[in-house]
Order: sequence, then structure tokens, then C-alpha cells
Amino acid sequence: MTPKVANFLASSALTTPCLVIDLEVIERSFLRFRELLPQAAMYYAVKANPAPSILNLLSAAGAGFDAASVPEIESCLAAGSPPALISYSNTIKKQRDIARAYELGIKLFAFDSKEELAKIAAAAPGSRVFCRLAVESSGAVWPLDGKFGCSSRMAGDLLRTAPDLGLEPYGISFHVGSQQCDLVPWNLAIGRAAMIFRELSAEGLELKMLNLGGGFPVPYRSEVPPLDDICATIRTSLAQHFGNRIPDIAIEPGRAIVATSGVIRTEVVLVSRRDESVPERWVYLDIGKFGGLDETAGEAIQYALRTPADGQECGPVVLAGPTCDSVDVMYQNAGYQLPLSLCPGDQIDILAAGAYTTTTATVGFNGFSPVQQYYI
Repeated sequence: MTPKVANFLASSALTTPCLVIDLEVIERSFLRFRELLPQAAMYYAVKANPAPSILNLLSAAGAGFDAASVPEIESCLAAGSPPALISYSNTIKKQRDIARAYELGIKLFAFDSKEELAKIAAAAPGSRVFCRLAVESSGAVWPLDGKFGCSSRMAGDLLRTAPDLGLEPYGISFHVGSQQCDLVPWNLAIGRAAMIFRELSAEGLELKMLNLGGGFPVPYRSEVPPLDDICATIRTSLAQHFGNRIPDIAIEPGRAIVATSGVIRTEVVLVSRRDESVPERWVYLDIGKFGGLDETAGEAIQYALRTPADGQECGPVVLAGPTCDSVDVMYQNAGYQLPLSLCPGDQIDILAAGAYTTTTATVGFNGFSPVQQYYI
């Protein structure tokens, strides 16, 4: 929590749950990427947090945007982004949405199947296309290899087909999985992509771009590899696999840009025991999976917590949300411990909560309002 956020929370009578974002942290994160990967064009993953304040800031700083839908594209354009700096990176698009994006000036589209490539050819003639490669994502807290991407052989075949469809085969993308905490998958993925580049180059088809996707981790309860180390691995891998023919590089960070900028303040609604013989207390908060903590599914993202009684004697807890749904339990097996003095009305701060919290919330499930947002 930055002093700026702490002062705002201390001086404002805010209704919980609420999210407070320090925009200066986002700007610093963007500049850090630019420092460590100066050769990479940044396409901020809008889905992480599409707040206009964030899009305005990043657009003014010269960032591009990774958009997954027409409304995201329209939000980026409204923030002042040129269409040339917006990538329609979702590989699952309605043809009419492709057509609308094309009307809005978007000329860069992702695909990972011949069916999607055909839709792009029909609705966005002459566009640049890049194929998403399925890669290893072990080590990722939130793997993404089951739904997206195609094999190396298919990627090569599809890119060969693109010119016949009136499209420019522009490059390859991959994603090593969200919150990737292992350095090895980056090197493996870059190596696989380089093989396709070389294979197609030998046939006279020169790809121009390699999109490394996102996956850059941030610290929650546990330490993660420093961004310096990940970027050093990327630079080394690019040199190893591409030599002096490194293509244009793109990255699509989302979590790593906005997560640490945000703090969610929540209120304890109830502290109870379900069985007197069991040491765990149940702590119910006024925010849960349906209110913006969707990434606690499977206890995957484990947020660090801060309470006003930190430092006092603690005991094990189960953390749950306020709704009348039994899946609204965030942490039961992750070993959370909170002060024994914790009681209803106490406030808890959920740290590094700036990513994937505002847009994953339901709209009023059980009558609970979505988390309130403040950008300072």
C-alpha cells in the first residue's frame, strides 16, 4: 500500500467494499517495462482493468492496447489511442465484431484456427494477422494452455495460407500462463516460435512480429521472480534463438501493470465457528468471489491481507464472502491466519488487488453492489 492510498483511505469515509488505485504506481510499472524491454512494443491487456483513468494514462504515455472485444476497442479509442496501436488479440471473435473493429480502423488481428482466419479474411481484408501458438505453461498460477493456441505445425500451415486469403501473415504470439513464476517456459516458447520463423523464412515468407503475451507475475503472499530476471531471460532467449534477426517484439502485460496499484478495503461481517472442536474460525467479508475476487477460485491467487490488529496473536481462518452461495469461499486450505481479536465491523485491506477485480464482479448478485472504485 502506497502512502498516497493509505492517506486516502484514512481521510475518506468510504463505504466498503471499495478499491483504491494509485495511478502513479501504474505509470511507474509501465516505465519499468520500457526500461527493461526497450525493444518491445507494449500492448496493455485491457481486461486486467479497463478503467478510463488507466487507459487515458497509458495512452498518453504511448502504450498500445490488447483488446478482446469491440467495447474494449471503443474504450481505447475514447482514451485517445490510435487504431494502429490496438491489437484485437482475442482468438474467438464474431465475424460482425471483426467487421466493426475493421470499420474502427483496427488492422491487427489474432487467430489460432483456420475457421477464425477465414472470418478475418471475410470481414477485415488486407489486415495483419498473427497466430497464437500453444505453449507450455507449467509454473503458472493461472494456466492458459487448455483453451487457446494451436500446434507449431498448424501455426505454420495457417500462416502460409494467409496470403492466399488476402491477409498479411505478420507474426506469432504465445502466452506462458498468467502469474508465471518459472523462467523456463519463456525460453521454450521463444525457441518454438523461432523454429517457425526460420521454417517460413526458408520458404520466402518473412514474419515480422513476435508477441510474447503476458504472464509477468506480481508478489501476493509469496515472492515471485523479479521482473529484471524475467526480462533478462527474455533478452537472452531472443538472442539465443534469433541471433541478429530478432523480429519486432510485442508484450501484453496486464496484471504486472495494475495489480500492485490497488487496495481493496473490506469489512468483516461475521466471525464464527462451525464446530467448537475445530480451531478454524470462519471470517465472512463483505466482498467475495462474486464481488470481484474471482481469481481466488481454486485458491489460485492468494492476496496478502492487512488488518488493524496485525502483530497480535493469530489463529487459522476460513475466508468467505457474504452471498448465499456455498461456492463463495475464497480460502479454506491456504493456511491463512488472522488476529484472534478480529470482530464484525473491523476493516481488512486486500493488497495488490488492482487487476481482475472490478470487471470479474457480478452485477448485483444477491443484491450486493459491485466494488466501488477510486482512482487517485
